[in-house]
Amino acid sequence: MPAVPRTRPAGLCERHPVVPADRLVAEMVPPPRFGGVSFSSYIPDAGQPSQAEAVRVLEAFAAGLDDGAGGGGRRRWFRRAAQEPSGPAGVYLDGGYGVGKTHLLASLWHAVPGPKAFGTFVELTNLVGALGFQQAVQALSGHRLLCIDEFELDDPGDTVLVSTLLGRLVENGVRLAATSNTLPDRLGEGRFAAADFLREIQGLAAHFRPLRIDGEDYRHRGLPEAPAPHADDAVTAAAARTPGASLDDFGDLLDHLATVHPSRYGALLDGVEAVFLRGVRPVPDQATALRLVVLADRMYDRELPVVASGTPFDAVFGEEMLRGGYRKKYLRAVSRLVALARDGARTVS
Repeated sequence: MPAVPRTRPAGLCERHPVVPADRLVAEMVPPPRFGGVSFSSYIPDAGQPSQAEAVRVLEAFAAGLDDGAGGGGRRRWFRRAAQEPSGPAGVYLDGGYGVGKTHLLASLWHAVPGPKAFGTFVELTNLVGALGFQQAVQALSGHRLLCIDEFELDDPGDTVLVSTLLGRLVENGVRLAATSNTLPDRLGEGRFAAADFLREIQGLAAHFRPLRIDGEDYRHRGLPEAPAPHADDAVTAAAARTPGASLDDFGDLLDHLATVHPSRYGALLDGVEAVFLRGVRPVPDQATALRLVVLADRMYDRELPVVASGTPFDAVFGEEMLRGGYRKKYLRAVSRLVALARDGARTVS
């Protein structure tokens, strides 16, 4: 029987998405991975009491917003004295990787009536860059709740920008919730990330209640390390038989990411069902590594299996990078890429 001809899957490098600013606002919702989560679907680890306590506190926080005590933006502007919330204006979830902070943050978002917004710290800074500061304040001031996932502490400029934005939003009655990762080797030092977060937002410190969530990374509980990479021809063949696959050489993709604004990386993946990469190798520099982090986040949000040849994903960031100021970003990206590679291994088999 003659071989059935196969068309080559399109590559991400062939995409040049254009995203209007209003789409950035409309897409400020939990990613598909967390589109249907709730407090009841979060299963606290019985050996980590802080997890159950976080659920209790967040449920109470959501109830306070649901009964009209908080939020509403301009609705509260002229009645602030009568409706000033009795509790904090925000909660901050502090913990290590994979303990369910994003699950809980998305559960809070789902439990609160709108208008509301959900995005990562990077997506929020991209929104301000796309709209301008004043327009971003105007676009978000009518919201009851703003959830910020993965609040970053490694870029003082962006942190001050977002801190100023949050200050304006709190003045307008918006309630806040945020998460961030404590470095694994700092977990024994108490609320390291929470203290830094509260210090960076300066005048907003009194508005936040920090909640520590302890536990181990659920993505690696009882699971092996990064799966072994596949051969180039196996990646190519698997991509050809996978509907909705993208196929790229890793080096070409890294070059292409430099030509696409990070706010468009989500659109870059529109319609993609699985990502196939040939020749994965350690990233050469910090700027390239940070772009890969954002792409990894967007792929993880969309639960896209990744099939790759070359270097295992737990070795794409060099030791010098892992010792630097962006360490927590790289460790998060490794955790997520390894999880997606495990999904990809099942796709190949």
